[in-house]
Amino acid sequence: ELRDKYADLIRKKFPKIPRRISGYNLPDLLPENNFNVARALVGTEATCVTILNATLKLIHYWKERVLVVLGYPDIYIATKQVTQLLKHEPTGLEGIDSELPKYMKLNQVDEEFLPMLPKGNGWLLVEFGGDTKEEAKNKAKKLIDELKKHPSSPDIKLYEDEQSQQNLWKVREAGLGATVFDSKKNLTWPGWEDSAVPPEKVSDYLRDLNALFKKYGYEASLYGHFGQGCVHCSINFDMQSEEGIQQYKKFTIEAARLVTNYGGALSGEHGDGQSKADLLEIMYGKELVEALREFKYIWDPEGRMNPGKIVDAYGQLSNLKLSNGYPHHEPETHFHFPDDKGKFSNAVLRCFGVGKCRQDAAGTMCPSYMVTKEEKHTTRGRARMLFEMLEGDVVKGWKSKEVKESLELCLSCKGCKGDCPVRVDMATYKSEFLSHYYEGKLRPPAAYAFGWIYWWARMASIFPRIANFFTHAPGISQIVKGLGGISQKRSIPKFASYTFRDWFFNRKKKAIGNQQVILWADTFNNFFTPETLVAGVEVLEAAGCEVLVPEKMLCCGRPLYDYGMLNTAKNLLTDIMSHLEKAIKKGIPIVGLEPSCVAVFRDELINLFPNNEIAQQLKRQTYTLAEFLETKTPGFKLPRLHRKVLLQGHCHHKAVMKMNSDENLLKTMNVDLQKLDAGCCGMAGGFGYEKGEHFDVSIKAGERRLLPAVRSAKLDTVILADGFSCREQIEQQTDRKAMHLAQLIQMAMRETDADQFNNELPEKKFVDGMKLQNPHRVRNNFFMIAAFGAGIAAGIYFRNKKN
Repeated sequence: ELRDKYADLIRKKFPKIPRRISGYNLPDLLPENNFNVARALVGTEATCVTILNATLKLIHYWKERVLVVLGYPDIYIATKQVTQLLKHEPTGLEGIDSELPKYMKLNQVDEEFLPMLPKGNGWLLVEFGGDTKEEAKNKAKKLIDELKKHPSSPDIKLYEDEQSQQNLWKVREAGLGATVFDSKKNLTWPGWEDSAVPPEKVSDYLRDLNALFKKYGYEASLYGHFGQGCVHCSINFDMQSEEGIQQYKKFTIEAARLVTNYGGALSGEHGDGQSKADLLEIMYGKELVEALREFKYIWDPEGRMNPGKIVDAYGQLSNLKLSNGYPHHEPETHFHFPDDKGKFSNAVLRCFGVGKCRQDAAGTMCPSYMVTKEEKHTTRGRARMLFEMLEGDVVKGWKSKEVKESLELCLSCKGCKGDCPVRVDMATYKSEFLSHYYEGKLRPPAAYAFGWIYWWARMASIFPRIANFFTHAPGISQIVKGLGGISQKRSIPKFASYTFRDWFFNRKKKAIGNQQVILWADTFNNFFTPETLVAGVEVLEAAGCEVLVPEKMLCCGRPLYDYGMLNTAKNLLTDIMSHLEKAIKKGIPIVGLEPSCVAVFRDELINLFPNNEIAQQLKRQTYTLAEFLETKTPGFKLPRLHRKVLLQGHCHHKAVMKMNSDENLLKTMNVDLQKLDAGCCGMAGGFGYEKGEHFDVSIKAGERRLLPAVRSAKLDTVILADGFSCREQIEQQTDRKAMHLAQLIQMAMRETDADQFNNELPEKKFVDGMKLQNPHRVRNNFFMIAAFGAGIAAGIYFRNKKN
């Protein structure tokens, strides 16, 4: 009845375009469309039915693909050719304007791939598929040959290998992440983020849309599925002042009229929801909107299915996220959030609800969700809890148990900082929250066991055998674990007989190289696996460097962040900057072998000291081993190693520094590289050692992919993992040991068998040139122990007294 009543109006008013999601799909009810009720329900946003199961029609997926990238003087000239390009039947036709690369550079989102674009200020990415690579290439070459015949031919680049194509698509996919949050201007918002027009009209529509932006003083990058006429953008609407909200409303009314005049739709992909429902009358007219209303109430006569959307909407300006005076108050914080205008409230607003954290197919984010499948354990869920806390309506203040519960299983892996399109950094938010949550009260035992590992390790290094006895002797070790909140199923790493610093300062002097470099003797490798740092020395000296190690024992305090001990962490960083100030000013680079420590200098340091020039310089001068060898030792010829290597990247490494240099280095060494997309190893510093749910999540995270891959690897395959936590998880849960990149290069240099190298360096060789004891270190550490013990006692006394 509905179809018959409105059939002529449906045929007249519904845009006939590839992308039209606005309203309901009433054209699919027409006789010429076979009265397809299922298709009419697609995109109804749960306002009509709940779909319990569905049968899908699959499209052909080409085995091979190639990518043609076209560069034009501007995006308007580029989109003029869309119709011509579509005649070649590409599998994908996407476009970006000149503004997107600017946003990518400003916000440091995949900017390393921008040089792959051809010359121009507007680009189209044209993909061709085939059952063979040759078939796909032939399709692409036909287009290229046709374009080259014209004098105004665009600049053309053809990419055939899969990796290059993926990198180019990352540039296009960076659209949301790079533009949704601009630290230099207002926050950007949806509201007009997916309008669609006929593909042949995209060029003119973009010109008029940009003119409308300028009229209202808005800025936006335009990109999208131009082959289907769908245009994406995030616009810097002012959604916090009444004047700005009213201007937003006026803009969307004009924009709705504009897209309607072009025969387009308000939404070409995301749907109308509440934000565009008020505008549907401009697009369809009153009578057809009434048809939409009738369609909904045929299915939902009582109006209970997702009410207030599409028809009879709450209203475009109702329920706006910031309309209740957000934030309730702007809290003082340890971190300065320089990329968020210096406000924690802005940082929390980064989350756009895209939900990429709700996946387990690839990437690192979010390991706890991958295990529990609970929304509260997604990055999005946690960001929402923090937003609610600052809004102050339901969840109130830093002492909120609800927020603490949602953050409890966050591994602080920084996977979200690397994988989230808008770079939500939940590890930092968690650290900030915990610093306030525990003010005036004691933390759990594990916080002191792992947060203070730097000081415990210094004590243990005086008498390592005694320390290892207490942590491994049957009966006694169980008591130690119980006191430290450590799972009885975990093994505490053994302290090395001698520290790396002992070895370094007692070894025979080497010939001085051409370049000075500071090797960061991090806590984990120095006290537990000094052979890793020894390998680092050997590699750097082979590369022609004079290796320096700070005379004073220093620590970046990485574990402190996981437990919110930020005052202590800041003190350690201040000590580092003070002690290394002269070396930093000289420009001496620092190489760190533990990725989490390098990440502190590249990330947390600047967040805590954004205006400190020494901090800024330290960030610029800190490298991973692979980065340093790639950029600072051009004359060093890496040794070849004809072995298969299974690479597990540390989460902080992937999120902050990226793995490009490591992969390039390994390819230069000619190894047979297998990159594991296994996500987080699950150990995550102290997290995986802690008893209860933390241990369970840790094991389940590791068992998703990493641990099975290690167990199934052939014995002659080298397991490569730079992270101390990753190596410990592998060693404790499999019968294999992993090595560091420095050890891999050392092994290649020595042409040593991997099985022999996996064992610890022989004691005699390791301590060659050393005295049995270093009396100055023992004396200094005794003073340190006394001061540390007195500090603990005083702290506990005064906290208890305060409580």
